[in-house]
Amino acid sequence: MKKTILALLAGGALVLGAFSMGQGNHATAAPAAFKDVPASHWAKNAIDDAVSKGYLKGEGNGNFRPNAAVTRAEFAAILDRVSTNELQTDAGAETFADLAGHWSEKEVSEAAGKGFFQASDYPGGFKPNTPLTRVEMAKWMATGLAAKDADYKTALKDTIDTLVPVAEYYKGGLGKAEYPYVSVVLGTGLMTGYTDGSFGPDKNTTRAEVATILMRFENVQNQKANSFRDLNEMREVGLTGSNLESLTPHRYVINAQTKEKYSFDRVRDLSMNLTRNLGTEIIHRMIIVDANADKTTNNLYGEMFVDKDFDRPFQTDRYLVFIDVTVTPSTGNLDNLAFGSANSNVFLNGFSFSTGTQKTFGITPLPAGKHYVLDGFFIKDKPVRFWMGRSLNKEIILGDDNGNFFNIGNEVVSFKIPQE
Repeated sequence: MKKTILALLAGGALVLGAFSMGQGNHATAAPAAFKDVPASHWAKNAIDDAVSKGYLKGEGNGNFRPNAAVTRAEFAAILDRVSTNELQTDAGAETFADLAGHWSEKEVSEAAGKGFFQASDYPGGFKPNTPLTRVEMAKWMATGLAAKDADYKTALKDTIDTLVPVAEYYKGGLGKAEYPYVSVVLGTGLMTGYTDGSFGPDKNTTRAEVATILMRFENVQNQKANSFRDLNEMREVGLTGSNLESLTPHRYVINAQTKEKYSFDRVRDLSMNLTRNLGTEIIHRMIIVDANADKTTNNLYGEMFVDKDFDRPFQTDRYLVFIDVTVTPSTGNLDNLAFGSANSNVFLNGFSFSTGTQKTFGITPLPAGKHYVLDGFFIKDKPVRFWMGRSLNKEIILGDDNGNFFNIGNEVVSFKIPQE
């Protein structure tokens, strides 16, 4: 099926260009030189690419309006053009009474038929001229990927209970139902957060941003979900509570008799007693970070914990490990010295740290250099949840330092780099 759409919205909104609908093929044209997109513009290459492929056009007066917001109807039409998904049905728009006679009726219908959204997502009407939010964009693209590839659909399920590396996860502003969609677009690189650590779920998306995202979507839609390490990490964290196997060469030890893995999910959210009746501790997550000597990091989760203000010395031949725990003191004497040896599992006696990311992302670290009781961090019988640090070898080390293990009750976690 071939179609050519040329629509100019009232008020100088987005102009949609010609597009051939056969299996993702499209017409191309030389990109125009827009007066409001100078050579120094951060999205110039993406804008030129989108225009040359007919996904976007200027206003006809020499301007592109890169900062103008994109509407639901506009982005639905663009996805309809870019997507290589098969069209399952063209009846999607029939349930939207407010689309009758609208220029985008057919395009919205086809985008729905390709799996990007459903009529049930908008029970009050599609409202085509409403500016698209970033979380809507994330949901549409992630859902569209899932409609094409079953593994993306599985990835959405895997990340329902993951740790999402954006400020809104701890600070609020991101609903639990939105975790999977944001995880998929972050994990594939389709979308990124802002420099302040936020994702901006309710912010609108500009034409320049859309042009950039289109370049990424063209590539991502043809790649497998498991080819993206960041997404694999978020999937593993959602399923087990740790990104150990996705990021590192470490593998969980397998019981020779039962063939069961001694993996982190065996102890996730279990409670154990601290030594000397000092209280209880619940282990929630174990996040591994690959950090460099200049305090930059090589995985997406690293941005949540390490920045230039990270105050702990670390060895670049070791991973940083951050453990998410809830401690409930049973005494008023659980100070920093006592807590440092309160666990019979040495690996779970984590260190305190300070970092600028605690303000950026809203994480709560075990305080550095403080008397936990006198400063009110530990209060008798009051649960407090926080992150503490450890480290882990990157390569096999002769001796006892290849991996680690700990146990909670009858459950054991054990991991190391296989020696083959």
